[in-house]
Amino acid sequence: MRIGVNALYLIPGGVGGTEIYLRRLLQAMAALDPPHQFVLYTNRETGIDLGPEHFVKRVQPVRARNRPWRIAWEQTGLLRALRRDQVDVLLNPGFTAPLLAPCPQVTVFHDLQHLRHPEHFRWFDLPFWRMLLQGSARRSDRLIAVSEATRADLEKHYGVRPVDVIHHGVEPEFFTLRRGRPRRFLLCVSTLHPHKNLELLVSAFSEFRREHTEFRLVIAGMRGFHAEALERRIAAENAAEFVTLTGWIPREELYGLFRDAWAFLYPSTFEGFGMPVLEAMAAGLPAACSAIPPLREVAAGAALYFDPADRAGLLDAMRRIVTDEMLRERLAAAGRDRAREFTWERTAGAVLNSLERAYRSKSSS
Repeated sequence: MRIGVNALYLIPGGVGGTEIYLRRLLQAMAALDPPHQFVLYTNRETGIDLGPEHFVKRVQPVRARNRPWRIAWEQTGLLRALRRDQVDVLLNPGFTAPLLAPCPQVTVFHDLQHLRHPEHFRWFDLPFWRMLLQGSARRSDRLIAVSEATRADLEKHYGVRPVDVIHHGVEPEFFTLRRGRPRRFLLCVSTLHPHKNLELLVSAFSEFRREHTEFRLVIAGMRGFHAEALERRIAAENAAEFVTLTGWIPREELYGLFRDAWAFLYPSTFEGFGMPVLEAMAAGLPAACSAIPPLREVAAGAALYFDPADRAGLLDAMRRIVTDEMLRERLAAAGRDRAREFTWERTAGAVLNSLERAYRSKSSS
């Protein structure tokens, strides 16, 4: 097959976990050495700096930061490119698809937050999310959900089938981190968005800090819609001296934080998958996270859970994961064992299978 990949949405360093997903997926698909040709459709921000060298690169005359123009090109100019390149099947790894694509297509849904929590979106963005994602779900030949929770949301809200549940993988670099004596800081890796529940984290940690003055909190992730509100919370708690917001950082620096942290915290109220929890487990870092279905699906019994609406429960989880050495050792070992079940090779193989099934289904109809 000639497989197209719609990477028009990608803003390097600007779309969080979906960038890691796409980059690692492409590498893993190439490593499998399938008998297919790949054509990557990228934007001007990304250029040809995406995917293996032997993949065909088609840089489109559009910038992803200009979302209206990017969407318009996806629905028009991309169609011409697909016809010109005689693409057999198209993979859309970032929620949206060209509604009139001339070939079968498979679209990845990382979550349906715009329907589950519309209050976290800007009012002028919501109509586009609702229209485009619903259209993409119904016009695609197959859908990929990154968790059972996201599959359930797709079937509930859009009534669409078939949906293939294909989990993320985890980078092998996390397994190679050599954790020595940890430093006295707790780590949270998260984009600064409202649903990440970081204000509650800062509030609970401020109280924890009064009991354990040697500890700091590091929140690593790109600035999002809630960055200013979080900064105000840090100021209100007089926490600037012991809470660090790193902003976006390179992967090598991030690996260092996972290697050196005392424990990992993830208080999110909503996720499609929860990649940072998986990364913490792979690194052998004791993890505590909110007891929401996607995180339970990923961590199984290898994390300490708490109610993300319960400040006292979060505070108790901090205390336990810092002071209970037997718990820390159990979580570190169980986390690594659980994380080994998630590989990008397995993810890539399942995605290729979904693309092949979409192509065969359309060809036989």
